[in-house]
Amino acid sequence: MEYILLIIGAVFVNNIVLTQFLGICPFLGVSNKTTTAIGMGVAVVFVITLATTVTWLIQHYVLNVFGLEYLQTITFILVIAALVQMIEIILKKMSPSLYQALGIFLPLITTNCAVLGVAILVIQNDYDLATGVIFAAAKALGFAFALVIFAGIREQLETLELPKAMRGVPSALIVTGILALAFMGFTGLVK
Repeated sequence: MEYILLIIGAVFVNNIVLTQFLGICPFLGVSNKTTTAIGMGVAVVFVITLATTVTWLIQHYVLNVFGLEYLQTITFILVIAALVQMIEIILKKMSPSLYQALGIFLPLITTNCAVLGVAILVIQNDYDLATGVIFAAAKALGFAFALVIFAGIREQLETLELPKAMRGVPSALIVTGILALAFMGFTGLVK
């Protein structure tokens, strides 16, 4: 039951992009089409889960052991960048079709602050490895969920005749605010 509450809380109540405002840049930049949003969402789920696992291990078995906790942020950034590069190289060799499908998404994830934010949240909340991985996967699913919803709404906005000043980014920001308010409706559902 504890894991179910953790997942619901991470996906809906404390959505990484709509309530904690991490990952806004890719959220706004990659959400023009639903297919693109789904691809980015899948890539983010994979990278956040893997990066959190690796950073948790480094934090507990290297940084804490040698008293180097102050190097956490820079270490996590380097690990995330290296992981994304390794994943990109492996996918290019092992599955060229998947590599082509993900395209620009993998390099974009390197600069996604949600990846670093989730890794740091897991350490700050003092989760064990299993709980941290579940939390990270749920946060990533929440990001993907919000991204796909937002992309669907933006596709519908393209069919409307909006005033010239409201087209593009202004309408996207208004929709983001409304989505954030909608997700705030889940506040109090879970701790």
